[in-house]
Amino acid sequence: MSTDICSDNYRKCSSNSDNCKMENPDTGSSEGEFEMDIESTDVDCGNKECLEKGRCITNDIRVPVTLADLVDGLHKFFSHEKINIDNVKEYMSMYKSKNKEWRKFAKFDQHRYTRNLVDVGNGKFNLMILCWNENQGSSIHSHANSHCFMKVVDGSVNEEMFDWPNESESEHEMSAKGMSTYNRNEVAYICDAMGLHRVSNPSHTDKAVSLHLYSPPFDECKVFDQRTGHESSAKVTFWSKVGKWTLLMRLQKTTKDLKSYCPLLLSCHCEDA
Repeated sequence: MSTDICSDNYRKCSSNSDNCKMENPDTGSSEGEFEMDIESTDVDCGNKECLEKGRCITNDIRVPVTLADLVDGLHKFFSHEKINIDNVKEYMSMYKSKNKEWRKFAKFDQHRYTRNLVDVGNGKFNLMILCWNENQGSSIHSHANSHCFMKVVDGSVNEEMFDWPNESESEHEMSAKGMSTYNRNEVAYICDAMGLHRVSNPSHTDKAVSLHLYSPPFDECKVFDQRTGHESSAKVTFWSKVGKWTLLMRLQKTTKDLKSYCPLLLSCHCEDA
């Protein structure tokens, strides 16, 4: 599956999230596509184990009681060539959030929301916890031809949806075409065919935490200036991995701590990811 960014690629994809196919932007072919097939629960799912059994293993996945159950089940879903969006959404919604299970992954920062890796997946997806302090939010952004599932595990988040900017206009303010609020245990889905979005924690008093699955994983996406519609590329990094600070984040935290004690370090600039 290609994770290359192609600003024109969303036009090749149906706006119906149940049939979202991404072509390879380099070849124009559908090789490696992530196909959402509503018939994916039979043995035509393309999974070798299912073909040997004569029955798709996704039919036997139990309701996830724990976060570990959820991760295990997602590995089974994404061992297939064909994956049903609604099935994944329903499965993720079955897990009822328990703070003690995801708390070790939740690393907050007072200046920005954070991305914290929970599971690297099987090459077809990754799973992460995003932490939102009060009033924190993302920029307007794309998803690099990936499929994004978002489950709120604590608090509430707002999702504002935007159309892609019109390429024929050099500058145009972007207006939200809709907004939804997702509460604890609710699940949302988006792909580039559906447009762009911005996610934020609307609360002035409470933090929010969301669990995100991206398939395929990506490390760069497009971000947009709402006032002009201008786009730029942004690298996405992890604040922590499987509960441990990444080296970059440890260095940045150390630098910030030292600055508070040593005025000589005030001239040292370390950009946050």
